[in-house]
Amino acid sequence: MRFNKENTVRSFLALMVVGTLGFLVGCGGGGTPAGVPVPPPVGQNTVPIVVDGGPLSPPQYVNGAFVSVNICVPGTSTCQSVDHILVDTGSMGLRVLQTALTQVTLTPLNDGNGDTLNDCSQFLDGSYLWGTVAPADVKMASEVASSTSIQLIATPTAYSIPGSCSTNGTGTNEDTQATLGANGILGVGPEPFDCGLACDPSQGSLPTPPPYFLCSTAIGCQPTAVSCGTLCGEPSTSPNQQVTNPVFNFTGDNNGVILELPAVADATATVTGTMIFGIGTQSNNALGSATVFTFEPGTDLFTTTYNGQAYSNSFIDSGSNGLFFQDVSIAVCSGNLTPFYCPPSNLSGLTAANTGANGSTNTVTFGVDNTLNLFTNNPNDFAFSNLGGPLSGQFDWGLPFFYGRNVYTAIDGATAPSGVPAGPFWAY
Repeated sequence: MRFNKENTVRSFLALMVVGTLGFLVGCGGGGTPAGVPVPPPVGQNTVPIVVDGGPLSPPQYVNGAFVSVNICVPGTSTCQSVDHILVDTGSMGLRVLQTALTQVTLTPLNDGNGDTLNDCSQFLDGSYLWGTVAPADVKMASEVASSTSIQLIATPTAYSIPGSCSTNGTGTNEDTQATLGANGILGVGPEPFDCGLACDPSQGSLPTPPPYFLCSTAIGCQPTAVSCGTLCGEPSTSPNQQVTNPVFNFTGDNNGVILELPAVADATATVTGTMIFGIGTQSNNALGSATVFTFEPGTDLFTTTYNGQAYSNSFIDSGSNGLFFQDVSIAVCSGNLTPFYCPPSNLSGLTAANTGANGSTNTVTFGVDNTLNLFTNNPNDFAFSNLGGPLSGQFDWGLPFFYGRNVYTAIDGATAPSGVPAGPFWAY
């Protein structure tokens, strides 16, 4: 089993990178009863998601929600469906292992001098993803994101990965299925781009470390600004080329997503649910009576209060495989399970209250079980509702929170239908 909390820190860093974007670009209940998804029209704006242990054999990924994505050469019918792409509400953009694309060849963006555009995604555990940026038509259900920039995860052979990306060679390069535990990551978080105005040429400076580089054998790799288009105030002659949330580029149903997963009683082998595109755009994605939580100004964060402590930089993240928060009274596991809690028995009555910048509040009841016992007693299970671990200073509502709920994530800058607040926000 793959049971570290790598995805927790991965998604949080990606979210923090675009935290400023929510401001700069910024141009309790549930919508339906918990665990009772609205039956969607087949093939229109919905795709199945599955928690099944991932693509490795034998399966190893715990609490990973996966989807299949159809990736095409822009403007053609040359396409390939890639399965086991991790659904991540804590990051933005599609990132696919180059080795998984065996039937299509995508052409990386370049500056006209033979220098290709590359992207570096760094994570708090020291791991990273590196690869070229290439346009692709991204298709899911009947939705199409035409000529959308995606990242092709691969290690170059003609030049070295910059030290600022690899932590001077000490970071872990997750450029294989074995290290990533998936064939890619589909970031459907609350922003349209993975960097936004912070990387746009109009700013005259770049974030530290820089996400984008122009690379070739002649120049090695040099940091570069990349336009995020008209939403960042650029003229139409400077289109967005940053790695982009594909949902934002759909022609319709493009203001957010809903993840619907059934409830899980402690542990089960697999779980099948639905990802619905759009919020308030069709009869199957109404916001209904869901509680809307807006984010703190300039960030994609909100406040969670647990044990009397308010954590103002909390986040919602389907790419995290547990609920991560600080409680010194809960025993931490030993050995390679140290990222998780191991209480003597199941703690089933824990509570925490979420509060949005708009004042909305809702109290969540959740549990944390002994991780060692969970894995030992359920060796063939990959969906766990009571998986949790320590995380200082934040509260990370990972995939266990999504079980039995309809969770909405609305995208900043997208057009909101009548009756739906403008994003970014999240709701359940």
